[in-house]
Order: sequence, then C-alpha cells, then structure tokens
Amino acid sequence: MATRTFPSYWMYKDVQNKWRWTYHAVNGEAIAVSSESYNRRVDCENSINIMKGSSRAPVWLPDNLATAA
Repeated sequence: MATRTFPSYWMYKDVQNKWRWTYHAVNGEAIAVSSESYNRRVDCENSINIMKGSSRAPVWLPDNLATAA
C-alpha cells in the first residue's frame, strides 16, 4: 500500500457501515468531514469530487460582518 500524503481525503465506513470522508490538511489535521453518510462508495466519492470542484466558489458573509476582523 502507498504511503499516505497530505493534504488528502480519507474514506472510511462508520459504525453504521456507511461511507464517510474526512479531509486532512497538509499538517495532517482534520479540517472537514462529510455532512452525511452514504450507502454506496461511489456516492461518497462523488461528494468528494463536488468538494474538490468548489475551490473557486465565492465566499459570502452577512453585511454586518463585512469589515469584522
């Protein structure tokens, strides 16, 4: 098996035997997790691909926080 590198996604099965993912940053720390579980591995993989494809999505915040530090 290959040595895991970071950043990367970790796919696994939870206690209900459903697929989930966790994204680990370059330092190995978990910074994002799937918000739902999936019955099929392919659906979990599709969720990861959606996350990968959203890197250019704009970030929005409430007007009252626009100038907050």
